[in-house]
Amino acid sequence: MDNFIVSARKYRPSTFMSVVGQQSLVTTLKNAIANNHLAHAYLFCGPRGVGKTTCARIFAKTINCQNHTADGEACNACESCVSFNEQRSYNIHELDAASNNSVEDIRSLIEQVRIPPQIGKYSVYIIDEVHMLSQAAFNAFLKTLEEPPKHALFVLATTEKHKIIPTILSRCQIYDFNRISVADTVAHLQYVASKENVQAEPDALNVIAQKSDGGMRDALSIFDQVVSFCGTNITYKDVIANLNVLDYDYYFKLVDFFLEGDVAKSMLIFNEILSKGFDGNHFVSGLSAHLRDVLVCKDPQTADLLEVGATIGESYKTQAQKCEPEFLYVALKVANDCDLDYRQSKNKRLLVEIMLIRLCQLSGKKKNELIELLKDDEPFAIERFFQSTANVVPTINVQQPEVVRPQVESKPTTPVTPKPAAKPSVVPSKPKAAPRTISINNFSLNGEAEQAQTVRAEKRNQPFTPKDLHQAWVAFVKSIPEEVHLVNTMQINYPEQVEGNVYKVTVSNAFQEKAINDFKVQLMPFVCNILQNDFFELNVLVDENRESHKVLLPKDVFEKLVEDNEVFKKMVGELGLEII
Repeated sequence: MDNFIVSARKYRPSTFMSVVGQQSLVTTLKNAIANNHLAHAYLFCGPRGVGKTTCARIFAKTINCQNHTADGEACNACESCVSFNEQRSYNIHELDAASNNSVEDIRSLIEQVRIPPQIGKYSVYIIDEVHMLSQAAFNAFLKTLEEPPKHALFVLATTEKHKIIPTILSRCQIYDFNRISVADTVAHLQYVASKENVQAEPDALNVIAQKSDGGMRDALSIFDQVVSFCGTNITYKDVIANLNVLDYDYYFKLVDFFLEGDVAKSMLIFNEILSKGFDGNHFVSGLSAHLRDVLVCKDPQTADLLEVGATIGESYKTQAQKCEPEFLYVALKVANDCDLDYRQSKNKRLLVEIMLIRLCQLSGKKKNELIELLKDDEPFAIERFFQSTANVVPTINVQQPEVVRPQVESKPTTPVTPKPAAKPSVVPSKPKAAPRTISINNFSLNGEAEQAQTVRAEKRNQPFTPKDLHQAWVAFVKSIPEEVHLVNTMQINYPEQVEGNVYKVTVSNAFQEKAINDFKVQLMPFVCNILQNDFFELNVLVDENRESHKVLLPKDVFEKLVEDNEVFKKMVGELGLEII
């Protein structure tokens, strides 16, 4: 029985033409060989399994070939190529820097560099995982790397370029290898499957390609694993079962439930996914990716960004026709927020279930409301939408009767006798509005202002006193979250009457002035609603000489204590205390 050879080794490229997914780099290397423009040091860097070491070996083999083919490849017939293929070439030396990273190893390499090649033009030294060299080894290697003998050529390979010192980087030609695309990986897997007499569904190979994350070595290793599980017939169902990949059908069903607003079925699907052993974070990230794929299918120009099989691609296009762009925009934000909060959450399942509930609220009769909110330029429009659909965010209610106005000061008004409704020539008087509740929180201040402006047809001019304004000011301060820096500023600065309905607030610095001015968009509608007066004006003035509310630094407090307290002053002198 022959020994089994894994596909990653059996189908390792031996020519530039067989390298997958690195066409631009391969072309550059072939042109350098053809034009005899070879540098003395190269650095191949990029992710794992994309062909760095493979290209280094092919490059070393080709530059020593004595009879190049018409397309610039090695002939595989000369003595140099035959010795390389039989792994007995003395012109090509490989060093694993992960296990040979000391100064002594580099010094041994430097001594070896002096020996000229026996066959061919160059002695090629391939140093893999070069970032593992110690600092002293790098420094010992600098001089040789800068001025090697004419016959010596170095090819360094690494997955972590940022760990290599700049003096090494400046001495090399740097080639950055890219991750191999899903399409290129699938094409190569189909080639390997045909060579191994394995029947494979395109969707199954696509899952393997996505699982490999751009590494061909990983893709071939997964392919061997799946073949061991499935035999010579690889199906999509067998692949997702063997690799523990979440089926696309779950996400398609979930989006349909979101569009229907079916919370119960969405939560049952999530429970089924958890019962199969899938992690909640994996589910959330997969849902985000699914929503993104549905979004790119909305426009034919972006449909090419979808990296799935043909059958699943048609399912994406069908579902994209059902989804409004506004739904997908908000759904992506909700899913992404859940992904960001997942690690910090203590009740992770509840967090995901709340996400599902919110996604189910984005459809049906509330769709038009969502579209209108997205037209606004407000940063919390989406949060306001969820607040309107469910009482998720607690509110602070400030009722109109809290503002007490002395009745004796108001002028008596003559009661208006209601006219019979039968007379069309008389316009009926507007009924007196009942006391209403103003809902204020950190998400809906702008929304209340807009609502008040659209509801009122004429401006109000109810008389008010400084005491009334003070109470409205305090009510607004209480409605602001404590973490907002504006709270402290407004608690120590109250409006003072200038003339009539014109008031001023005097602050001690420009920072406080900007803080109040930035919140006037929320402050003014709030105060005007409570005072029932739309002619209220507020100006913010800066008086830097104010001492009563001036912010004192620790040094100022210390000097003040020394000045006012003789005992403290004496203690400071005896102990030699000072502010650091």
